[in-house]
Formats: sequence, C-alpha cells, structure tokens
Amino acid sequence: MATKKPAASTRKTAKKPASTAKKTSTKVTTVRAAAAPAARARSARFTFSRSPLLAASVAEFIGTFLLATVVIAASGQPLFVMFAALAVVLVVGGISGAHLNPALTVGALATRRINLARAVSYVVAQVLGALLALVVLNTFVSAAPEVSESAKAFGQAAPTLFSAPALTSGKEWTVLAAELLGSVVLAFGVAAALRSRVLRSDVTHAFTYAGVLYLALLLGGTAANYVGANAIMNPALAGSLQALKFELWPVLVYVVTPLVGGVLGFALNDVIQTESEAKV
Repeated sequence: MATKKPAASTRKTAKKPASTAKKTSTKVTTVRAAAAPAARARSARFTFSRSPLLAASVAEFIGTFLLATVVIAASGQPLFVMFAALAVVLVVGGISGAHLNPALTVGALATRRINLARAVSYVVAQVLGALLALVVLNTFVSAAPEVSESAKAFGQAAPTLFSAPALTSGKEWTVLAAELLGSVVLAFGVAAALRSRVLRSDVTHAFTYAGVLYLALLLGGTAANYVGANAIMNPALAGSLQALKFELWPVLVYVVTPLVGGVLGFALNDVIQTESEAKV
C-alpha cells in the first residue's frame, strides 16, 4: 500500500505543467492577435519600395536635373560634365540605372533591356528634370543686379545662361553627323556600363559611364565645333540648352538623330557581346 501513494501523487504532479503550457500558449496567441492590426496599418502606408518604378523615375528626374545644371553652369566643358556624370551615376545608378538621357532609354527599350512603361516614365522624368534646371538657373540669372554703365565701360557684362548656338545654314548635315557619331559612341559605352553594373558593381558602371561620356563629347563636340555648333547627344538637355525650335532641322539634329544613335549603339553592343559569349 505504501508504494501506490507515491504513484498517484506523481500523476497529479505531471498534470500541472500541462495546464501551465496551455495558459502560456493562450497568452502568446493573444499578443499575436493584438499585434496583427498594427502590422496591417504599417503595411498600408506608402513607401517607395512598394512602387519601384516611381522611385526609379524620381531618381532619373533628380539625376538629369543635376547633370543639366552642371552642363549649363560649366558651359558644356567635357571635363566638368564627366565629373558631374560620375557623381550623379554613383548617386542614382543603383536605383534606376542612371540613363539620364532619352536616347539611352530608347536604346535600352529597343534592345529589350527595359519595358515600355519604364521607358516612357524615364523619358518624361528626364525631360522634366532638364527643363527644371533651365528654369532654376534662369531664375537666379534674372535676379542678378543690372550692370552699371561704368562697369560696362570696363568690359563687365550681365550674366547670361549658356545656350547652344543656332545651326548654321548649309552646315546642318555636318552637325547631324557629329550628333550621330557621339550618340553611337555614348550608347555603345553605356550599354557596356549597364552590363558591368549587373555583373560587377555600381562603381564600375559609374566610371564607365563618365569615361565614355567624356569620349563622346570630345569626338562629337570637336566635329561640331568645326562648323560653329555643339554636339549635345541628349534630347532632354537640348531643351535646357535652348537648342530646340519648332523647325525641321533642330528637331532632326537634336532629337531624332540621338535617338537613332542610341538604338544603334545598344544594338551594336548586343551583337558584339552575343558573338563573344558564343565563342566562349
């Protein structure tokens, strides 16, 4: 009889932890149920991560604004533009790929690197960013005080915005060829830069973009300077540099030609990359 009592007490003792476990699980369930509405409220808030296309378009807008501002302020000097492009691509390249140019966006669309919705969003953002740069700088220039007569006598002139010179009559084909040459070189290099961004790093992408932009400005700009013009190679910046007019030649030279050059440059890069990968 003495041996049965400890067994009964053991059974009673073993049942107590089970009730404790039930109470604990009930408390945890209650806490989770209370936290669920708060989690749903946080997820309902707007964040750029829920709209990556909008975030990328804003990055293109800011990047093109900064690039256009430097181009106008530095009078289009290739060295200053190169460093500006390097900084801008390092800032926004990881978000949007840093096209900063409708010609590059159209080239990427033609070679199926981006879809139509992203291309349209990028082009709109780039054009608006470049035009905003013109408006902002023009506001600062307009606020500058007038130059006195005595200052004019010493050669001081009122500040003005840098703008592209008008096309010389009879030399339009030369400027068109310069735009095409520079745009193809730029697009070819940027296509390689975008590929290096995927395979290597954003830093490689930024340095490649800046270097090939400098090279394109030297080649296209030198060819255009022979006839007293500038090679812009960017339809969005052509608007901020006041080169566009509702006439055939300005639209053909500064809009259509860079777009064609962008497609040719991206397509050429794809052909070469495909051939090299096939041989490997």
